Amino acid sequence: MFENVSKVLKKANVYLDGKVTSRTIFLQDGKRVTLGIMLPGEYEFSTKDKEKMEVISGNAEVLLPGEGNWRSVGDGDVFCIPENSSFKIRVKELFDYCCYYG
Repeated sequence: MFENVSKVLKKANVYLDGKVTSRTIFLQDGKRVTLGIMLPGEYEFSTKDKEKMEVISGNAEVLLPGEGNWRSVGDGDVFCIPENSSFKIRVKELFDYCCYYG
């Protein structure tokens, strides 16, 4: 649950032909958070800002910058992506996530 939400953007962020979608919320302290869903598939994302991804539900494997092996992630797991980098993800089943920026 989020408290002190200052703004919610109604328009969805839609990527990769609709296989990845998210909604953006802003907290009162100015921090940005997205709540999203990824359908099964393999994706690569670039990020300008540091990201902390929290897995709400689902299973995937991630290949993070500087790591040589894929890491399994699932319900309740958290992983971080450094700023100005990219990561790969193999989504095994519907993947519900929360992403914190900065």
